Amino acid sequence: MADKILIVEDDANLLETIGYNLRKEGYDVVAAGDGEQALEVARREKPGLLILDVMLPKLSGFEVCRILRKEMTAPILMLTAKADETDKIVGLEIGADDYMTKPFSMRELLARVRAMLRRAKMAETPSNTGPAVIAIRELEIDTARHRASLAGTALELSPKEFDLLAFLARNKGLVFSREQLLEKVWGYDYAGDTRTVDVHIRWLRQKIETDAGHPQYLVTVRGTGYKLEG
Repeated sequence: MADKILIVEDDANLLETIGYNLRKEGYDVVAAGDGEQALEVARREKPGLLILDVMLPKLSGFEVCRILRKEMTAPILMLTAKADETDKIVGLEIGADDYMTKPFSMRELLARVRAMLRRAKMAETPSNTGPAVIAIRELEIDTARHRASLAGTALELSPKEFDLLAFLARNKGLVFSREQLLEKVWGYDYAGDTRTVDVHIRWLRQKIETDAGHPQYLVTVRGTGYKLEG
């Protein structure tokens, strides 16, 4: 069965272009032209991935993302017409998995879509490469059930936050650059802005650290990257 992708875009020409290219790749495509319709179609069709524009009539892409992230775990790729860093950070902080700034190439969009779907499927499949439950001090990560807890209290993590935490936990003590984390966790070679990793690390610290300003788990190795301390 083909993966189902929901495109939410009010620019009819861009919507048609994205849809055409995705169908050519064998995806099942559904579409919405405004924020309210996006919620309706997403709840009815239960897509495996959403491509969501920020600037939408009725409800903004940010609001749609915020609502749907509470209801489903499908990866969300946000599209923004602005190069404004604030838009990108807001999207990531409310649960988007990645973003692209318009204009973009269809080749790059398709690469992102393939990578995000691949990672989502891997997350649904219990891993045979290591223990199902990883315990690091008070932090416990159940990779089979996709759950994490700290001192016995369940953590509310977005799918990408969990993927990042689980990867670092499996490789406890090893330092990874932002580029390496993008490749290993996001699933593609992202040559450019690495803010995506920094934002997800910051969000994780707010959830697992007693003092996010002085982390004891997710440690920055200056000039190199990040590691999870054992």
